[in-house]
Amino acid sequence: MNNFTIYHNPRCSKSRQTLELLKEKNIEPEVVLYLDNPPSKDEISKLLSILGINPRELLRKGEDEYKTHNLKDQTISDQKIIEIMSENPKLIERPIVISNNKAIIGRPPENVLKLIN
Repeated sequence: MNNFTIYHNPRCSKSRQTLELLKEKNIEPEVVLYLDNPPSKDEISKLLSILGINPRELLRKGEDEYKTHNLKDQTISDQKIIEIMSENPKLIERPIVISNNKAIIGRPPENVLKLIN
């Protein structure tokens, strides 16, 4: 089973645990180091569509960039949020695992088991 992709941050314990859980299930996912290669606005839009969530649900609210860009302001458009996430990938919740046009956020890491069954 190699039709898995993980948007991974090796410094994040949840991301590392999710990757390890996949490997324990004999899955070697394609690893996207999204902090090194930030996803485009189109890629983020596609991820949101597959996840079935809105941009605000993908935001990491504890990051400094969240405060810097005043993202708690509910008048900021979804498109603007996507643009800010593309420019500041630390704001993107992690890890995101994709398989067969389905996606899930690995928080907790066990969430990814829903993609395997």
